[in-house]
Amino acid sequence: MIYSKQREIIYNAMKDNRSHPTADELYNQLKPKNPQLSIGTVYRNLNLLVEKGLIDRIKVPNGPDRFDRKDSPHYHMICKVCGKAFDIPKSYIEINKNALNKDDIALVEELNVICYGKCRDCI
Repeated sequence: MIYSKQREIIYNAMKDNRSHPTADELYNQLKPKNPQLSIGTVYRNLNLLVEKGLIDRIKVPNGPDRFDRKDSPHYHMICKVCGKAFDIPKSYIEINKNALNKDDIALVEELNVICYGKCRDCI
């Protein structure tokens, strides 16, 4: 991957971020200390980091994509009230990929679970 200072800033911000930011949220976080940063640069670099497998994209129906650092395997919860996204350990939700693959209907190679509900702050 071609090095750029702005990509490094974006990647380091993602590595330290547990809030699953949108591109706009990340831009607003980084802009005060990086006045040369543009929103287009943030979008392009987030897309490149996803393409290279360095971060994950969380597709949110009826909302902007959120981005997540790569760490231990986990699923996600999205609050339907405030829109906050947070991690759910995979051990909380057991899914048997072998059962999904039976009968030669399909071969599940990757599983992404997003739960929707209310976070503790919105209950």
